Amino acid sequence: MSKRILVPLDGSARAESALPVAARIARASGSALLLVQVVSIPVMYETPTTYGGEFIEQAINDAEDYLKTVAKEKTLEGIQVSTSALFGAAAQTILSVAGSYNCDLIVMTSRGQTGIWRWMLGSVAQKVTRHSPIAVLVLHETGTILPGIRPDGGPVRALVTLDGSVLAKAALEPAVRLVAALASPGHGALHLLRVIKPLAIDEQKLSAEQVEGLKRDAMRRSRSYMNSIARNLQENLQGLPPLSITWSVVFGDDAAEAIIQTAESGEDAAGAGMPGRCDLIAMATHGRTGFQHWVLGSVTERVLGETRMPILIVRPAETDFQQASDGSAFAEVEKV
Repeated sequence: MSKRILVPLDGSARAESALPVAARIARASGSALLLVQVVSIPVMYETPTTYGGEFIEQAINDAEDYLKTVAKEKTLEGIQVSTSALFGAAAQTILSVAGSYNCDLIVMTSRGQTGIWRWMLGSVAQKVTRHSPIAVLVLHETGTILPGIRPDGGPVRALVTLDGSVLAKAALEPAVRLVAALASPGHGALHLLRVIKPLAIDEQKLSAEQVEGLKRDAMRRSRSYMNSIARNLQENLQGLPPLSITWSVVFGDDAAEAIIQTAESGEDAAGAGMPGRCDLIAMATHGRTGFQHWVLGSVTERVLGETRMPILIVRPAETDFQQASDGSAFAEVEKV
């Protein structure tokens, strides 16, 4: 999946829980790991001067020693590992390092240490996912830590959310590669989910039969679209291990709730069965605009904050955003 994976650490066991997952991905994809620790000023101090330059220097030295120790752990044996200890604002520095080292994946936990050094969802992890130009895999401290090959022999399964736009489709390829790496040498699976929000119609001006007809038409077009996406994806899995693909389309007032329910329970919002619960969720940071608005800060951010499952956040390419600016990125369902 990646050539260099960045893992932010802060000296805590919570943050280090990302290491086995990052190591598994690195081994399967032949990637290197970059371990980063950012030394920041506690909020009670205003400037590096008031905090003390000597303390900062010592903190950076301690961080360097810590990272070198972690790099030698058995979990990372056989993987090319480099380290970087820096001073600065945590989220901004992590993103800057990711760009400088040409990383293409960040693997991090949603929380690290407690107290004045803590990483809160809504702080460092949220800022990184919101602004990162590369994919970010967020692991929740109280949630599922990706198991790799399941003890029961079942496939590692990712739920990928789609909404009919090119922007939402940006999560597909990264999800495929991540699942392939986590499942290796076994097989993986994807479940594609589209949640249709209630139609914006005036039911007082239409008969019940007309309303049902519009709903059936919306469902038909969305199902045709999802079937097309699944078929095209299956045809383009060249060079990757076998991957089973399933999909479902449901109506739902609350897209985030439907996504979480499908991923965590193995059932969609309408109660239709699917192969089983998922191991992670993959979403793009932006999907449709207007009435079906999906942005980080809305559906994606709610899922990130409310699920305890690992979640892969992917930012679409600039070319996709350019398409979105003229509306062409949002016409896929209507073409089917």
